[in-house]
Order: sequence, then structure tokens, then C-alpha cells
Amino acid sequence: MLKKFLVITSMIAVLGMASCTTTLNSSKTKDFSSSAISATFADLVVSPQKITYTYTPTDDVRRGGPTNVVNTAIRKALEVNGGGDVLVELQTTIKKSGRRNISEVTVSGYPATYRNFRSADDAMLREALKLRAD
Repeated sequence: MLKKFLVITSMIAVLGMASCTTTLNSSKTKDFSSSAISATFADLVVSPQKITYTYTPTDDVRRGGPTNVVNTAIRKALEVNGGGDVLVELQTTIKKSGRRNISEVTVSGYPATYRNFRSADDAMLREALKLRAD
């Protein structure tokens, strides 16, 4: 009985010591004054013409993962169709060969570009924040 008690006690002690860890956390914060915060507004000009582009990824692009393949397809679609910043109402179709390899990606949407970049004054910023809160 004493032997069993000692074995259990020593196991608890070993487990207790093994589970003890010391962590040292430190964080730094930086004060930002309100003058350091700025907002920029821009108009998004969307093309009325919908585009569709099919992309066959290289092995290098595939190694970056599925998100990389889709992003590359979007970039290529915008390059081929006169340039643009984003595709609005993006739709993607992914074809795979096997279980993992993406063999083809088709993206479609409306190319759009950002225009008329401007800084927001306090009144514009308050109005934008008010609209966002609603």
C-alpha cells in the first residue's frame, strides 16, 4: 500500500513539474496622435463589359497554394483585358487533375479601376464613419 502511494505521488510530482512552463510576455505600444491617422477616398469606375479568362497555372504558381493560383488568374485576366485594379462580382471555376493539383482556373467579372484619389478632411471622415455605423 505504501509502495503504491509513493508511486502515485511521484507520478503526480513528475507530471506537475513537466507541465510547468515559464513564459515571458512583453508588448510595446506606440501612441498615435489623431494627426497620424488619415483616410483616402477614391472612386471605383466599373466597366460595363464582363470579362472571362481561363488560366493554366505553372508548377511554381501551384506551389503557392490555391489562393495564389486564383490571385494569379485574376492578375493575368486584368493584364490581358487592358489593365484594371480589381474584378467586381468575381466568379471563379477551378478544375483539378487528381485530388490536389489545380489544372485550370476560370475567372470572370467586371474590371474596375480606382480613380480620383483624395484625402478626407474631417467633415468627410465624420460623414463616412457615420454612414458606416448606419
